[in-house]
Amino acid sequence: MNWFNVGKIVNTHGIKGEVRVISKTDFPEERYSPGSTLYLFLPKTKEPIELIVKSHRTHKNFDLLTFENYFNINDVEPFKDGILKVSEEQLNDLSEGEYYFYEIIGCTVVTEDEEEIGVVKEILTPGANDVWVVKGKDGKELLIPYIDDVVIDISVENKRIIINPIEGLLE
Repeated sequence: MNWFNVGKIVNTHGIKGEVRVISKTDFPEERYSPGSTLYLFLPKTKEPIELIVKSHRTHKNFDLLTFENYFNINDVEPFKDGILKVSEEQLNDLSEGEYYFYEIIGCTVVTEDEEEIGVVKEILTPGANDVWVVKGKDGKELLIPYIDDVVIDISVENKRIIINPIEGLLE
């Protein structure tokens, strides 16, 4: 089964079983809504703990969560440093032209002339648009902006992306 990170529990908050989460999801309202199921992966354990979200609120830069059947700080203290994940079955369909990172990472990037550039290794989210880190055949890393002028076609089924390299992009 494939698992996808939605956040990391970094601490407890108060004494009533609330945990402080650094969120890693684009969909916090959905992932952390009461009744949602999350799976907690703790260091040095093999099996995840299934958790049902009881409440969610934001405080400063954190998401604060409580879980059903965990009522106080003593119950959630062991959750610190745990990673909250969802299964692939819990992922929603995205709108056309939107992709999950795991669908893009590993894709081969080629130019419109079929010249192979390399493989997407990482996605950076610095601001206005994502930037794909592509490891070239020569081992050099190239940064490809995910903008309409550059990215012509994406086929996640074929793990292939066609780009129109603007001047200076491949240098």
